[in-house]
Amino acid sequence: MESAAVIGVGITRYGRITDRSFAEIAFEAAWEAMRDAGVDREGVDLLVVGNVGGWSSEPLPAVTISEYLGLDGNGSMRVEAACASGSAAIKVAADAVTSGQSEVAMVIGVERMNESPVTNVVELIGRAGNYFWEFENFGLTFPAYYALYANSYMQIYGAKEEDLAEVAVKNHYYGSLNPKAYFRQRVTVDDVMKSRYVAWPLKLLDCSPITDGAAALIVTSEGKAREFTDTPVYIRSIGTGTGTSNISRRDDLLGFDAVRKAAREAYRRAGIDPSRPHRQIDLALVHDCFTIAEVMAYEDLGFVRRGEGYMLVKEHQTYIGGIVPVNTDGGLKAKGHPIGATGVGMAVEVVKQLRRAADPQRQVDVRNGVALTHNVGGTGHYAYVAIYSI
Repeated sequence: MESAAVIGVGITRYGRITDRSFAEIAFEAAWEAMRDAGVDREGVDLLVVGNVGGWSSEPLPAVTISEYLGLDGNGSMRVEAACASGSAAIKVAADAVTSGQSEVAMVIGVERMNESPVTNVVELIGRAGNYFWEFENFGLTFPAYYALYANSYMQIYGAKEEDLAEVAVKNHYYGSLNPKAYFRQRVTVDDVMKSRYVAWPLKLLDCSPITDGAAALIVTSEGKAREFTDTPVYIRSIGTGTGTSNISRRDDLLGFDAVRKAAREAYRRAGIDPSRPHRQIDLALVHDCFTIAEVMAYEDLGFVRRGEGYMLVKEHQTYIGGIVPVNTDGGLKAKGHPIGATGVGMAVEVVKQLRRAADPQRQVDVRNGVALTHNVGGTGHYAYVAIYSI
């Protein structure tokens, strides 16, 4: 079966956006993607919107965005898979074009999270864990969930808070080089260690921010891609996995079974050696909602053995020039985490990198022409691992 191909990308700057409406944010990313692809609105026959919502005033985002873009009458839908909603939307669009149900699909991931107070957003995200058992009975919010992972990882493998801080240092460094990132200031390990605790051992600078923003892709089939552009980027595979919502039912708190399943599926379909994936992959965009999440991703994706992830970042092997560059756009930690847009924003970055069109200071040597995205929803509820290539 042929691959889907990305022929256009667009992204807003992430941050706290107060001067544009929900539809205007989506329009900015979509219009940039259409210009990049050389496609007008009449050429798009399907709109897939990744959005979680709840904190914003727009309950029907796909319809609103379709109307605002002038796509009236074409198919549209909203896709939700918690923090992996953007990647889920990409999969829907990729399946549509490879099956022949759509010729040119647009994917938009968008959130305007700051329409609600921070306390409300924290509660709404916390409800996405396991509402009746873990949220209602024990009051777990997402910093608390990932604090459990961090605490378990530190106890079992001997990692320290300073080791987790290295993830924030790296991602803020790359965020400082990305004009679309929310946080563009660099930080040190000492800065991270001095930031206030949110849920021990995680501090404020271990956590991704509440973010507004949008990202967009134009997707068509492999066979049609060259009709639009000389630089298509192909979606070679998308692996998926689903985990239990109740973390008390998991075997351990050291990684995500759903991610490991999704990675195996993605590697198999793309012909990637699962024992040494970093030998074939030029860069990875991973879901660093908290610093511990990036460390676990290294291990779940097979870049290193379990218990060695913190050493990878401590030794700077996930910077450009290392074993595998990770989160060259600043990641969720510094670029930002507008939940429904996150997976789409990851795809925008890998497409630009594979085209060799990233900002010069953070352009990776893409000698293999292969990149990976890793997008996790909930506390390991959903997992999407995608392989992109030129």
